[in-house]
Amino acid sequence: MPRPPRARSLRWQPLLWQGLALAAVGLVITVFVHQARSNLAARHIATGFGFLDQAAPIPISETLLSYTPSVSSYGRAFVIGILNTLKVAIPGCVLATALGTAIGVARLSPIPLLSRLAAIYVEVLRDLPLLLQLLFWYGLFQNLPAPRQSFRPIAGVFLSNRGVLFPGLLWQPAFAWVLVAALAGLALAIVLARRTALSASRARRLAAFLPLPVLPAAALALFHPAFVIDWPVLRGFNFRGGFVISPEYAALATGLVLYTASYIAEIVRGGLVSIAQGQWEAGAALGLSRGAVLRLVVLPQALRLIIPPLTSQYLNLVKNSSLAVAIGYQDVVSIADTMLNQTGQAIEGIALIMAVYLTISLSISVMMNVYNARLARRAR
Repeated sequence: MPRPPRARSLRWQPLLWQGLALAAVGLVITVFVHQARSNLAARHIATGFGFLDQAAPIPISETLLSYTPSVSSYGRAFVIGILNTLKVAIPGCVLATALGTAIGVARLSPIPLLSRLAAIYVEVLRDLPLLLQLLFWYGLFQNLPAPRQSFRPIAGVFLSNRGVLFPGLLWQPAFAWVLVAALAGLALAIVLARRTALSASRARRLAAFLPLPVLPAAALALFHPAFVIDWPVLRGFNFRGGFVISPEYAALATGLVLYTASYIAEIVRGGLVSIAQGQWEAGAALGLSRGAVLRLVVLPQALRLIIPPLTSQYLNLVKNSSLAVAIGYQDVVSIADTMLNQTGQAIEGIALIMAVYLTISLSISVMMNVYNARLARRAR
């Protein structure tokens, strides 16, 4: 039966209004770009992103890529800034989630001392400005002893005002294949674990995780990489060798993790409290321990309530990492700020920063929304 004309018009009205809204936004952007170009041309200011190919006289202390000041380009320096931001954001999200979950569970502990300590942590960390916390941790790491008087908690590890040094494994090209094998083993183990029923025998459940050690071991046996440990050694007034975590990175990562974990703890606590008390009692009636009930019954149900606000905290952590400029860590904002000051192309520099944060934020949102949708399908 054909739709009446009125129903067809109502069907297309939302699309019409969305098209008009997009056209209005596009018109505003076009007018803004035209006006900005006219003003910049009148003042003889260069425009465009061609400056990214120019040599960048920017000294960068921490780089994941090879970089030489006044030889490497601004584009390469900007990419290093992006990697430095991700170097803080990715481990920060993982550690903040682990710490926040532990503190959130501790707040519900039947042990009064543990629950009160967790509550004090949450209230204190959430009430102090993040910038103040970053400055505190930066001052703490900067006031560690000099290299000659550095702390040595265990053999090969040094704590000084030059950072945290510990032995590192010298990278070999064959390690790349071992890393690929480890990631493949992790993915395969996750797939097999999901397909293994909880009622299966312990041996069968453990067998699902065999790809995790087997695939990397096979890659090691196939490529035979040389394992060479690079030990930090004090020479003169500084250390040589080893793996170094700079005071700036340590202060930024510590501050972001502890601050974000205080919010995640409240999110986890709220999600767990929202589950009916009868779920705990039903698990206990089946003979499960309190930890098993939490892991197998309560937490899977609470995840649907935890994931959406948890996504917001991940986004906040990424955006809060821009405060790195206050303690001298060269993230994407710090390098882009230096870049636009040297070239005078502020609009392009700010546009690049916005594009980076928008891309990272949208990627996190998409991944978390996909995971949340999978949880919703499994709960049906």
